[in-house]
Amino acid sequence: MTGMFKDRHIVVTGGTGALGGAVLKRLLDEGATCHVPSSHASAPADFEYAGNDHVVLVPKVDLADAPAVDAFYAAVPALWASINLAGGFAMARIDQASPDDFAAMMDLNARTAFLCCRAAARAMLASGTEGRIVNVVARTALEPRQGSGMIAYAASKAAVAAITVGLADEVKGKGILVNAVAPSILDTPANRKGMPKADFSKWVALDDAAEAICHLASPQNKATSGALVPLYGKA
Repeated sequence: MTGMFKDRHIVVTGGTGALGGAVLKRLLDEGATCHVPSSHASAPADFEYAGNDHVVLVPKVDLADAPAVDAFYAAVPALWASINLAGGFAMARIDQASPDDFAAMMDLNARTAFLCCRAAARAMLASGTEGRIVNVVARTALEPRQGSGMIAYAASKAAVAAITVGLADEVKGKGILVNAVAPSILDTPANRKGMPKADFSKWVALDDAAEAICHLASPQNKATSGALVPLYGKA
């Protein structure tokens, strides 16, 4: 280990999820202090980092609520990076999807990413220090035809891609690098349960996704910004 995140404070939204756990492990191994917002009143029973001195779990944070997001970020000292993993997924053909379904995907994915990016950028710009922002989009954001059967989800992830690229240009020259990864299917327990007959060997391993995310969030990344990095595994 290099300790490249030693004494650095990093927000990880979605930190209690499967990908979040893999990202937290890598960050903690490299010396980071991680700030994890949760919509729940307490840590999930399977959250292995509850009680870790370098994990600050903040309960009852609605990432779709602007004042709540602003207050959460305001409490993070010397913010170095915001890794925005929070989001949701839903399959539905357009003839079966309601306007509420579309709004839900936009709230879970695009609105949360916008509010977290906004709060993180504000903190970094106000401090005058460099920083990193990493979002998660999806293969559908890079290849819209892949969004067949999940158009609301695909549209919400395309919005996150637009936020990422636009913000990267907006803060260029300020030392703030903004990127996103675009996975195909991540190898998570939930995905295995939902697609039990799939070839899991073609999916993207969580550790591999975490490695890519943490590199983009690291001080070792000195030039990459505005990138939407494909993580397609063997698919």
